[in-house]
Amino acid sequence: MSEAARKGMKPKKNRAGLWGIYLALALIYIWAFSGMNLPEIKPTAGQITKSIFNGMFHPDWDYVSDPGGEDLLHGLLDTLAIAALGTFISAVLCVPFAFWAAANMSKGKAASGTGKFVLSFIRTFPELVMAIMFIKAVGPGSFAGVLALGLHSIGMLGKLFSEEVENMDLGPTEALMATGANRFQILWFAVIPQVITGFLSYTLYRFEINVRSAAVLGVIGAGGIGTPLIFALTSRDWNRVGIILLGIIVMVTVIDLISGYLRRKIV
Repeated sequence: MSEAARKGMKPKKNRAGLWGIYLALALIYIWAFSGMNLPEIKPTAGQITKSIFNGMFHPDWDYVSDPGGEDLLHGLLDTLAIAALGTFISAVLCVPFAFWAAANMSKGKAASGTGKFVLSFIRTFPELVMAIMFIKAVGPGSFAGVLALGLHSIGMLGKLFSEEVENMDLGPTEALMATGANRFQILWFAVIPQVITGFLSYTLYRFEINVRSAAVLGVIGAGGIGTPLIFALTSRDWNRVGIILLGIIVMVTVIDLISGYLRRKIV
């Protein structure tokens, strides 16, 4: 068979492979939806939906600030504090795990593989699950939220940090080793200058994620703005729900803009 004929057959094989992928995806979706029960729409669904949107468009502005402390601003500040402290704890504690999991920093594949497994194991548990566990251990409040975010973020930041260490240039490290530098000097003058930019960028990105997560953790009693939000939802105070959601949107948007600006400056 000529080369031109073989080239002409490749698109047909590629199309057959694509159709096979499409068919497999279609079967997966059919199998997934076949086990779902059709939802029953309650007669009051329309009235409740209308009340929710009405509350969002007519928020309770009196809840923004209250001298007693139970207001929107204090809830948002509490959420920011939980996210910031959880991110700081994870950014510090994950550094040893990152060097442990980095293949170019370990003496063998078994050591780095063990480090990667530990980080994967930590990432397995969602923040909500960890928050419930810590609420049972230390009681409801902001401290449980900080512990949940801090521990969960160790797994993700450790993975990102280890990849940053693996991608660094080993030339400066080998040059310092040739001059007889000790481990601390190699780490301080060859490793940290190369990875610190990536570490800071990933930490800021993780802080953005933790701000959103901290707002959700309060729903189960882990402090932050989520606590008054669940109370307002339970009591069907849609005007208060509207102002809380508006505050969360503004806070997350501002944090994203500031974090994006800082990451561009760092990188």
